[in-house]
Formats: sequence, C-alpha cells, structure tokens
Amino acid sequence: MVLALFGFLNLSLMDVLDIILVALIIYYAFRWIRGSSAMSIFVAIISLYVLRVIVDALDMRLMSAIMGTVLDVGVIALIVIFQPEIRRFLINFGSRYKIATNGKGFLNKLFGRQEPKMDSVSVNELTEACRYMSEAMTGALIVIPHFDNIDDIIATGDKIDARISRRLIMNLFFKNSPLHDGAVIINSDRIVAARCTLPITERVNIPPSFGMRHKAAIGISEITDADVIVVSEETGRISFVKGGNVTPIKNINELKLLLGSSLTEEQA
Repeated sequence: MVLALFGFLNLSLMDVLDIILVALIIYYAFRWIRGSSAMSIFVAIISLYVLRVIVDALDMRLMSAIMGTVLDVGVIALIVIFQPEIRRFLINFGSRYKIATNGKGFLNKLFGRQEPKMDSVSVNELTEACRYMSEAMTGALIVIPHFDNIDDIIATGDKIDARISRRLIMNLFFKNSPLHDGAVIINSDRIVAARCTLPITERVNIPPSFGMRHKAAIGISEITDADVIVVSEETGRISFVKGGNVTPIKNINELKLLLGSSLTEEQA
C-alpha cells in the first residue's frame, strides 16, 4: 500500500515503520543525554540532518553535497564528543541484559565471574559506620561495585584489603586521617582501597546543594554498576546513589534495605 502525503511524498508501510524506528532512537537518545552538556550538540546534529533531508527532497544538489560532507566527516567527531554518553549507554545496556549472576550461567563460569557476597554482618557494620559519621558530621564517600571492573579507580588510591569494620571505616574518614580525602572501595566483605579518585559527573542539572562528593558519586554510578553511599560533611545527611539517581536516606533501616535489595538483585 502506498500513502500519498502532501502531494509529493510517497510513503510505503515500510517507510512509515522506518520513520517510527528512527523517531524512537532519537527519543531515547534525547532522554539519555538530557541534562548533560552534550544536549545542545545533539539538537544541532538533528537540525543539520533534518536540513539535509529537506534539501534532498527539494533536489538542491549543491547544498545536499555540502550537508552530506559535513555530516559524514562529523561522524568521527561525534564519537569523540559523545564518548562518555556512548560508554554509559553500553554499560547500562549490558547491565540490563547481562547473563544471570547466580553462578549457574555458562558464560559466568567461563569468564570466572564470582557472585558478590556481603553478609548481614558486613551490611550492619557499614550502615552503623554511616550512622555514626552522620551524627558526627563526618563526610564520607563509599563505593560498592558489583560486576563492573573498577581497577583503574582502585589504582588511584591506597590499597587496604581488610574486613568491613565500622571503626575502621570511621577512622578512614576521620578528618585528620591522611586517607579521609577520597572514596573508600568495598568489594564483597572487604575494604579494598581508600583515598580513591572518582570521575565527576558532567550533568548540569545537579541541585546546587550537592557538593563534590555527590557529584563524584553520581559520576561513578553513571559509568559503572556500583552503588555509592554519601555522607554530607555540611549537613550529615546520608544519600544512596545508583545509576546516577540520588536517594536521600531518612534512617539507617532504609539504607540497609536499599543495600540488601541491590545485593539481592545482583544475585538473582
């Protein structure tokens, strides 16, 4: 079936399907980078492409050739410009459709993936440390990765390799401690490293009340599957960050539930 639109465009059913698919891609790309510094670039690219379609339809050969050259050469530049967004998309896409992590998957065994384990004792020690630091207005930044490799982040700090202990965590973030500035990395039931440097988010729609700890927490959670706990030094408030989303914590039981839910989800 052929549809006649505006008297000069002939669209088949496949053309309509093609337009719908492209519109969905644009929509999800728009939603993905909304609020980031790449938003204006994305709008400019879409505008240029629409202009090219128009000049092609009007058979303006010179303009069409110029626009085609600009867009073709710009593909390489786009890969460089949107590298953080592309990386974030691929990580989240892989995390959403990744193989089962309960140890029964063939590929998990093939690649030696181990099930992350943090028992209730470790969760309790971690959350109690956060409670004490919140009451004492001690700033803290704790990263709990799941399956994404963050060895490059760990390499920026000092390796520790100790069991999770509320006293050790509190001492690490004590303001006079040489290791208090930076993030503590926790893997399974071990404190892996301290004083680690995290990437800062490039989002521009961050609430002004968020300091550098929150921006670093959002940044690492955007590019990895890690959960992040932030204790504000100014207000003492605790936040749980996952996938770039910040959840204010009202009480320690809520933090325990979020940690337990996240660990259960990874093991399901």
